[in-house]
Amino acid sequence: MRAATARNLASQYCVVIVTGDELVGPEAEIHLASDYDLHILRTWDELLAWVKKQSPDAILLDIDTVGANSEQGITALAELRSFGPDLVLVALTRSDSRKLRHKAIDATVDQYFVAPINFGEVRIVLGRALEKRTVEVDYRQRQEEDAERESFCELIGASEPMRRVYDAVTRVADSNSTVLIRGESGTGKELVARAIVTMGPRAERPFISINCAALPENLIETELFGHEKGAFTDAKEARQGHIELAHTGTLFLDEIATLGLALQSKLLRVLEDRAVTRIGGKSAKKIDFRLIAATNEDLESLVQAGRFREDLYYRINVVPIALPALRERPGDIPLLVGHFLRIYCKANAKPLKQVEAEVLAVMEDYQWPGNVRELENVIQRLVLMNDSAVIDVPNLPQQMLVASSASQEAILIPEEGVDFDTEMERIELAYLQAALNRTGGQKSAAAVLLGIDSQRMKYLCRKRKL
Repeated sequence: MRAATARNLASQYCVVIVTGDELVGPEAEIHLASDYDLHILRTWDELLAWVKKQSPDAILLDIDTVGANSEQGITALAELRSFGPDLVLVALTRSDSRKLRHKAIDATVDQYFVAPINFGEVRIVLGRALEKRTVEVDYRQRQEEDAERESFCELIGASEPMRRVYDAVTRVADSNSTVLIRGESGTGKELVARAIVTMGPRAERPFISINCAALPENLIETELFGHEKGAFTDAKEARQGHIELAHTGTLFLDEIATLGLALQSKLLRVLEDRAVTRIGGKSAKKIDFRLIAATNEDLESLVQAGRFREDLYYRINVVPIALPALRERPGDIPLLVGHFLRIYCKANAKPLKQVEAEVLAVMEDYQWPGNVRELENVIQRLVLMNDSAVIDVPNLPQQMLVASSASQEAILIPEEGVDFDTEMERIELAYLQAALNRTGGQKSAAAVLLGIDSQRMKYLCRKRKL
């Protein structure tokens, strides 16, 4: 179902009414035909055939005329809502059952009318709903345009640290050099790898990704190198490994630091010879692939501890790209929040939610130990568990609110303590100056802003020499 878009004065919204009641049509014509491109249909089947050809902005469905009972009408509402969140959906019924109303609301109708229906009221309510939906769609389109300007391939962000990442990706994309992407868990290392591939000459070639930490060592060996038939008990047929599958393309090894030393040695040989020998095989096969590796570990410390081969370290650390943690990306949280809201509101057929400024302030104050992945999970939860059109501070997870309060306390009262009287004087002076600036130096108006009488304002100004 297409989204309602902003209209000029000469255009009209397309409104469809579906009802078997012969009295509804003439009444609707009187009140709605002059303002809308109005279509009155008799049956559910007529509607289904009609929407295949055209896309209405609003549907008013008489749920009593769909199927044998009102329950089927509720099912029909849910099906209509699946067409898209931008459709204005109105239920009409002769039943005053609260249970039925609640079911209609669960089907996410925008309005619900019980007969006898006052179409003068319908006209007003429908107009407001359509205009509200138009504003929501325009807002979403602006957000999408902003996100597109501040994105790079699938990466979202406009902060200076992310721009350095974009620059690095652009520089290495056309080469065949091995890249090592370093960053905390959840920062989007695979997205950086995919961006490198997308911008390079291997974009249309295989992209083979394997998380080295997700498989036990005995399985990851066969996953990487493949095996011949009969190489071990369950090897009933020969199988290519991920390295072979990456031929002419790119092999992405995530969490490479979790490989055992034996596997590190085998991988080093593959990188040196650009050839792979399957488990149980006798001959090596030449493979043309580019390696992109990623880790959240301190490889230098692992080398010193003897847990990561030094020669492999130098082999993969050709072009390092450091991916910043979310807390190191000033200004990117609002962009990411908007991006994930669009994704999950659309996926769950919900109108795009808006976020209060205080919510973004709390989010920017939070340290995000799980980085972008944690932020995405939080937004998905807020979309699913919150029916309000606006996300407010109380909707946030408790750990975020606690962390925000703790950090505010640390700002207000540092470990060394404060001089209370001096701090109060500083705050008083700041409020006086701000009020005077706001009112252009008019003390009486500034007094009103501060909620004090004019005599006290004059006294405070004399005291502060303002």
